[in-house]
Parts: sequence; C-alpha cells; structure tokens
Amino acid sequence: MTGAEIMAVVGFMVMLAGAGWRVWARVEAKVKVAEDRADRIGERADKVAADLAAFRVHSAETFATKAGLQEQTAQLLRAIEGVGNRIDGVHERLDRVFEQRTSNRRTSN
Repeated sequence: MTGAEIMAVVGFMVMLAGAGWRVWARVEAKVKVAEDRADRIGERADKVAADLAAFRVHSAETFATKAGLQEQTAQLLRAIEGVGNRIDGVHERLDRVFEQRTSNRRTSN
C-alpha cells in the first residue's frame, strides 16, 4: 500500500469516527432533554401530590361529616314538624272564629 492509499483509509476511518461521534452526541443531547423534562414532570407531580394532600386535610376539617349531616337533618325535621303543628292549629282557630261569628249573629237577632 502506498502512502496515499493509507491516508485515504485513515481519512475514511476518521470520517466514520467523526460521523459516529456526531450521531452519539445528538443522541446524548436528546437523552439530556428527555431527562430534564422528566425531572420537571416529577417535580410537578410532587407538587400536585402535596396540594392534593393539603386539600384532603382542608376538606376533612371544613366540610360536613356524616354525624353533622344527621344532626342538621334532625333539626330540619323538627322545624318542619313545628310548622306542620302550627298549620294543624290554624283550622282549630278558624273554627273558633266562625263559631263566634255564628253565635254572635244568633244572639243579636
């Protein structure tokens, strides 16, 4: 082999190594971008999990419990029963008013 042929083979090998290195560098860059994106998504997931835990605590402290709902329902039912009793008493009072009117008419004639 002559010097020119050796230089051509060495040049070809250097060119292949350079192309391989360039491809490897591009793959590494894309892997780095994907790792950074995964880290950001992981941080956001951690923040969302912390927010959800805080909301669960807040809702447990703030919103109605089963016992609280039962107590409020009992109070409402008692109030409705009281209104019903008053409505039942209205017809008795109306009867008394009409009885007084009819008895007043009979005595005044």
